[in-house]
Amino acid sequence: MISYLCILSMKQFSIPTRYRSPLIAAIKQQRKDADKLKKDFTPTLLDFGPLKIYLARHFGFCYGVENAIEIAFETIDQNPGKRIFLLSEMIHNPFVNDDLIARGLQFMMDTKGNTLIPFETLTAEDIVIIPAFGTTIAIENKLRSIGIQIERYNTTCPFVEKVWNRAEQIAKKGYSIVVHGKPSHEETRATFSHSDAHTPTLVINDMEEAIVLGEFIAGERDAAGFADFFKGRYSEGFQLEKDLMRFGVVNQTTMLATDTQAIADYLKQVVIKKHGTDNNIGDYFADTRDTLCYATNDNQTAVRHLLDQEADFAIVIGGRKSSNSSHLVELCEHKLPTYFIQSEADILSDQAIRAFNWISHEEYTKTDYIPADKEIKVLITSGASCPDAIVEAVIEKLSSFYPGATSMESIRESWN
Repeated sequence: MISYLCILSMKQFSIPTRYRSPLIAAIKQQRKDADKLKKDFTPTLLDFGPLKIYLARHFGFCYGVENAIEIAFETIDQNPGKRIFLLSEMIHNPFVNDDLIARGLQFMMDTKGNTLIPFETLTAEDIVIIPAFGTTIAIENKLRSIGIQIERYNTTCPFVEKVWNRAEQIAKKGYSIVVHGKPSHEETRATFSHSDAHTPTLVINDMEEAIVLGEFIAGERDAAGFADFFKGRYSEGFQLEKDLMRFGVVNQTTMLATDTQAIADYLKQVVIKKHGTDNNIGDYFADTRDTLCYATNDNQTAVRHLLDQEADFAIVIGGRKSSNSSHLVELCEHKLPTYFIQSEADILSDQAIRAFNWISHEEYTKTDYIPADKEIKVLITSGASCPDAIVEAVIEKLSSFYPGATSMESIRESWN
């Protein structure tokens, strides 16, 4: 039987050619042809001589992103003269979103869910595109009440919907849901809404919060403090003792896989300790299979293998609001200096690079980031919403600092 993932991977998307890179496309195709089962996660070497660039085995646009981009641009082309809105950013990449705005699309909300264009101004003749992150049931119902056909222009990633389906499945068995995700992220808000429709639901951000939750479950913290600690992140009427008697853990699809697994393992142990045995753990803790999307898993695994290569620094390319990109930065930072950039424009010169701190959300400029008078090795990857064309532009910018190096033209020819 052909798997669901295989069926998805067969689809070819029509997206603007300016997002494509002939070089990156050739590299990915050759690696795919040589490794059809995706077992080889070693990086790809681009050898410029004095500059050696190692590309992660998997990076860049995923199924959900390409699907969303295709639907958005086709909607524009097929509906001249109509007002077209996006609920929020299509994906967390500023260049793609700017392209859509330039084509006349308008955002109805910002990434935090704050209204930019009142829903009351919409009519049944308008088109509203739901982004790849999905949206809440309340917003879906509000759009339907206006007469807007949301199904036709819904770009929700199928792997996000898979999480919703998984939550619904275990809810039918009497479990509550704990969502591991960033509480303010569009996808987490949507997942909370869809889970909350079936069962009491709670959102936790990280292991620190999981430990606090475990202390509440174990009775080590005063239950009166639960409401304040998790304020705004649980279902209406949520009851600590009752609703956390039986539960399962699902996640925002772009979280670190190791973090989600650690949180689930920790909470499972809390439950085992509370009830005194693991023989009947299924009575209290749902066996939720990993709910990360395939691209997140592949990209994170590829980065771990990328980090096996000794290098001077790493570059992660992606939008500053991109959750999956920030987690790739987090992985790299454990081993070597890492610069989180949006495009080649952030590489100011061979002396300075402009980067973004994913924790403090502050931009900074690092000088003397390239070691002088030596051959250097650079690790490069990108987030799931970063166009391959930007990855190639970054590579070309770095190579331009080495006049005597192998040319980009020669590198391109070697892969064609």
